[in-house]
Amino acid sequence: MPAPTAATFARLADLIAIPDAADRPTRSVVEAFTGKELATVPVGTAQDAKDAVARARVAQKEWAKRPASERAAIFHRYRDLVLENRDALMDMAQAETGKSRANALEEVLDISLTARHYARIAGKLLRPRRVSGMLPGITKTVVRHHAKGVVGVIAPWNYPMNLAVSDAIAALLAGNAVVLKPDSQTPYCALACVDLLYQAGLPRDLFAVVPGQGTVVGTALVENTDYVMFTGSSATGQLLAEQCGRRLIGFSAELGGKNPMIVTAGANLREVTDAAVRACYANSGQLCISIERIYVEESVAPEFTRMFGERVRNMKLGASYDFGVEMGSLISEAQVKVVSNHVDDAVVKGATVVAGGKARPDLGPLFYEPTVLTGVPESAECYREETFGPLVSIYPVATVDEAIKRANDTEYGLNASVWAGTKAEGEAIAAQVHAGTVNVDEGYGPAWGSTGAPMGGMGVSGVGRRHGDDGLLKYTEPQTVATTRVLNLGGPRGLPPKLWAKIMPPFVKAMQWLPGR
Repeated sequence: MPAPTAATFARLADLIAIPDAADRPTRSVVEAFTGKELATVPVGTAQDAKDAVARARVAQKEWAKRPASERAAIFHRYRDLVLENRDALMDMAQAETGKSRANALEEVLDISLTARHYARIAGKLLRPRRVSGMLPGITKTVVRHHAKGVVGVIAPWNYPMNLAVSDAIAALLAGNAVVLKPDSQTPYCALACVDLLYQAGLPRDLFAVVPGQGTVVGTALVENTDYVMFTGSSATGQLLAEQCGRRLIGFSAELGGKNPMIVTAGANLREVTDAAVRACYANSGQLCISIERIYVEESVAPEFTRMFGERVRNMKLGASYDFGVEMGSLISEAQVKVVSNHVDDAVVKGATVVAGGKARPDLGPLFYEPTVLTGVPESAECYREETFGPLVSIYPVATVDEAIKRANDTEYGLNASVWAGTKAEGEAIAAQVHAGTVNVDEGYGPAWGSTGAPMGGMGVSGVGRRHGDDGLLKYTEPQTVATTRVLNLGGPRGLPPKLWAKIMPPFVKAMQWLPGR
């Protein structure tokens, strides 16, 4: 299967929310596998972002008036369109990112699952909800959820489809408009997904795509929208949180991770080995929730290291628009340099290369072998710093308690994986790991794919949650409407205040016996 055609890129370029795009400076978009130019994309300005927000505000007012069921119907259609067009979407994902076909499919399926989940539950979550009033029988209290307004989404390059659209799905179903700034390396992935949203019936101005520099378009979104959703590095997330804080607008972010895996002596090493390949090298390791540290009990560490090293050395690496390879390329020269520097630094400081350890320019300009290290000292850069590439280090530990302690010895807290002799033992260990998601007997997929459960990070790995009820309700402003009936809090007319003051305390005390109090 070839990369998408020039006609495809031209058609998608017409969807960009820049009125005079043909007259703007452009940026090249290249095929990651080869480095060849696929297309160009106009570079948006701060004013472009402001104009898109202004148009979105107008569209949002009408959108918010639609019944939740009517909004949901669009996303049920969208779910089906995504699956029907999966091959074209996978082609685009591979072309811009260099990921394997299997990882491209993972993105497409995630979009469909997220659309299905929120389309099904949005109506229930947004329905006005009666809660216990201050004084039963006297006050009626109802909680309503109002849309924030316009949500700014700043999406990354590593999963440029689902991280651009899945967060927007929840925001749109909550009644908001969205203005998206895709990463400059992967703009057409976002546009391909948004194109299908328009086909499903979403109003064009309600979801606008404005490509451009983060410091320009991203900053304009922070300065003009009512809520910001960001996925990217912890350093950038901290800066954006500060900027949002100055305006007192909501902010949610999934940030970096230095994710651990714990393997106990009782674990099935064959199963661990197979799953660890997925956990460590999905998307060439360019995944916030991928595993970069493996803590193995000493009694089984040599055998696990041998098995895992052999499996990684036999991984099929290559450029292919089909399912024939296990790992594709990295996204950019900058990522290749980071991985190479981390490996070289660790080796100079005493680490041993068990598998991989070098770039593969013979396969393409951005290929680097899946790499396993042992004996990594604390002084090595990759000991604590996130690599965000196909590099994982194995550390033998004396006990499970030591594994837990070392897994938690990090400023990050995004994802973790636990493998033990029994499910119960694994779950007991998982409860002690400081991470927003923990997978027992898998790497990252089950927790990420559980769209009904919240997903996000502790520590510097994030703020807020995507997925679950929180993933939609964060895009709303809850409003409490309390109605006083029968009599007001001043007491019955004509009743002396002193007598009313004596009546109230016993009445309030008796409320503890009422259901739900």
